[in-house]
Amino acid sequence: MIPDFIWTNAPALLVAIPLLGAFLCPIIGKISPRARNVWVGGIMLVTAIVALILAYRVFTDGTVLYTFGAAVPGLSIPLDSGGIPIRIIFTVDAMSAFMDIICAIVGFSAILYSLASESRNSGLEMYYTLFLLMVAGVFGMVSTGDFFNFFVFLEILSMASAGIIAYRVDGGVAVEAAIKYFVLSSVGAIFVLFAIGIYYGQYDALNMAMIAYRMQGSSLDMIALVMLVAALAMKCGAVPMHFWTPDAYSMAPSSATAFLVVASQASLYGLFRVLFTFYNLTLNAVTVGWIIIILGILSMVVGVTMAIPQKDVKRLMAYHAVSQTGYMLLGIGVGLAVLGNQPLMESFGYMAMNGGVFHILNHALYKGLLFLTAGAIFYRIGTRNLNKMGGLGHNMKWTMVFFIIGALAIAGIPPLNGFASKLMIYESVFIFNPILAIIAMVVSILTLASFVKVFHSIFMGPKLPEYAEVKEAPLPMLLGMGILASLAVIFGLFPDIVVTTLVSPAVHALTDQAAYIASVLGGA
Repeated sequence: MIPDFIWTNAPALLVAIPLLGAFLCPIIGKISPRARNVWVGGIMLVTAIVALILAYRVFTDGTVLYTFGAAVPGLSIPLDSGGIPIRIIFTVDAMSAFMDIICAIVGFSAILYSLASESRNSGLEMYYTLFLLMVAGVFGMVSTGDFFNFFVFLEILSMASAGIIAYRVDGGVAVEAAIKYFVLSSVGAIFVLFAIGIYYGQYDALNMAMIAYRMQGSSLDMIALVMLVAALAMKCGAVPMHFWTPDAYSMAPSSATAFLVVASQASLYGLFRVLFTFYNLTLNAVTVGWIIIILGILSMVVGVTMAIPQKDVKRLMAYHAVSQTGYMLLGIGVGLAVLGNQPLMESFGYMAMNGGVFHILNHALYKGLLFLTAGAIFYRIGTRNLNKMGGLGHNMKWTMVFFIIGALAIAGIPPLNGFASKLMIYESVFIFNPILAIIAMVVSILTLASFVKVFHSIFMGPKLPEYAEVKEAPLPMLLGMGILASLAVIFGLFPDIVVTTLVSPAVHALTDQAAYIASVLGGA
């Protein structure tokens, strides 16, 4: 039986619990490292449970509203009463709940993993404080119904991410990567803030539903859209604004890198929310859809071609993360172009959307898993250079198994989860434009070839003398990897259940602008 307090206040608790955990972490760390680890693990576990409870409520009962400071937190504001939503409102629909689930799973797995992977380092109070701030930032971004608060949570996430990228210093290289990330994030944040100013100046509103209700599609609105697409595409690592990604992903601790993938996807969520909830019918859907498609194709091709020659295993995986983001953009771009202009072909438009959104979940699982396996290898041998590895499969069998699952999933090999979402993208995109589908399949082949090379370099061959005594990764790291690997297999074996239960409701919530507005404004 779920307590009424948690059931009612779950949207606020998603942000409040990790913020409380971050605030008290340095104090508890003064007591003992063990107390700090228990505190951080407990905070992330409770946050994940609350996120899953909220998601269950949303997928069962529909959109959940939470109005801060209101006597009745879930009350919508009827337009015919003259009400204006001036309070901060969290609007958690199925798409938001879908992102909450991703954040909860990867966040808990990464924290569990970090309890062992970061145990050798000093300053862990700072590390866990920054990690929990990242968690709060992501939950806030995907849950808020107020666009200025989206900006606030985006800034919290950016500052915490920059700090965690620089955490290991690494002779100044990590600091350089963090500065690059922070500067680009600041430029993107300015674009977002300018767009917010444009909306507020025209519509006298910051609430997303109210902006969507009053949206006119004016020239100023199009300028705001351009700024938001540029800023959020950069934040999610899409080509040609991807150049922060390899440095940031490779220099951050692996547990943090796994969650940086989710942080990038939160910006991707913001981009999709703007396109479908704000603009919807006011867009030239074909033009904007093709812009998103082109960003997706560029990300896929550039990402995979840049990954192949890399010798640093995490940098290689970072470029593959860029490439995989392209599949999500491709699916959503095709869906936008089709649903906006070819209503008679909406079935494959929704299939493309389902594939793109499903791939967000799958990518978070297998890419997070791959970064964690890279971290386990670095933890044991102290290098990320593929040329200095070999034969580790003899001593790190579980890590090797988890790497195989992640590598096959990212390459789209059945019966793993990456195949399920890629197949939906291939089929729908082929109907739209066969050339785009062929490019997507070729990228998957190159991805497989790249990871075959990586697997051979790391795990195959005789034991190198210097690694003869290497041991398997510690249990917490194996458990963190095991959670993600298990879900990658389960979601690949039963994709129809995942699509029907989670993905399709999320896509319909994202594309149904009228329902989103009505849920907040009371029958608009």
